[in-house]
Amino acid sequence: MDLRPHIEEIRQRYAEIEAALSDPAAFDNPQRAQELGREYARLKELAATGERYLKTVADLADNRALLAAESPDSELGQLAQEEVTRLEQEEKRLAQAVQFGLVPPDPADSRNTIVEIRAGAGGQESALFAADLFRMYTRYADACGWKVESLDSNPSDLGGFKEIIFQITGQNVYKRLKYESGVHRVQRVPATEAQGRIHTSTCTVAVLPEAEEVDVEIKPEDLEITVCRASGPGGQGVNTTDSAVQILYKPTGLIVRCADERSQQKNKAKALKVLRSRLLDARVAEETAKYAAQRKAQVGTGERNERIRTYNFPQNRVTDHRIELTLYNLPVVMEGELDDIIEPLMQHDLTERLAALTSEHT
Repeated sequence: MDLRPHIEEIRQRYAEIEAALSDPAAFDNPQRAQELGREYARLKELAATGERYLKTVADLADNRALLAAESPDSELGQLAQEEVTRLEQEEKRLAQAVQFGLVPPDPADSRNTIVEIRAGAGGQESALFAADLFRMYTRYADACGWKVESLDSNPSDLGGFKEIIFQITGQNVYKRLKYESGVHRVQRVPATEAQGRIHTSTCTVAVLPEAEEVDVEIKPEDLEITVCRASGPGGQGVNTTDSAVQILYKPTGLIVRCADERSQQKNKAKALKVLRSRLLDARVAEETAKYAAQRKAQVGTGERNERIRTYNFPQNRVTDHRIELTLYNLPVVMEGELDDIIEPLMQHDLTERLAALTSEHT
């Protein structure tokens, strides 16, 4: 793959954005200015990588010419051979970096994220595993310096969750967590199992980029909003005010409920936030499905009706079925150390998208 034309395009686009950002009028639209700023930062690094790649290619050609002109046994020939070996490795590394940089980033990567975990097959054990997954993601968020805020939850009798919805805010949250969407399967002996038999249960995880008001237009007449008294544990204030909010989106029949705050207005704002994100996700999923019909897709966001990962406690094993990755450090994973799974998923996704991009240009 000849990267020179691509590097030249990167240079030109980088210069265009630099000129645009130097115009004070660009900041009349803060959202557009922010988008340009993000693209500028990405292309600045990519352009520098492209320059290093071109210099490495030139240095490699010079050393190969020197090697051809010298005796392999001479001191100069040996030095040239060492330099050729080093530069070949550097050329390969930089070429891959430039190629990956050609893949357009997901516009949602930098957004905050709403995560929804729901118990599936397995009854109480599934609800307990939902709580374990919530704890796992919370610990991972803490390690990344992200903030977690509960939006709504439906606790089970034994301390698990039939459903829990929470928001994670921070840098590149969706970029790293979007691969968690799908069915998570657990195999272990439940605390409620008297005879020590291994049970298989499932939970579904949905990871939604937070939608902004400009992304999804919601007409007031399309909403049916009802309030009721919050229920469940919470001490004073619970069951004394109509603070819980339920929103029905009439065009689709989608229902969102939020009861984590004592303030009705705060619950309404959170519920609308979840509704917008679900509507945006549905729209993106529809567009992705159209694309996938033409090109069988990749890890991406993950199909939620398919099992993506198995957590096998008796064998201390966690397996991601999309990339056939198996690790034997399940307790560490459940403590929130997810990078050994997320990083390979990101790399695989990038490789697949690059292959698709390359084939489109051939």
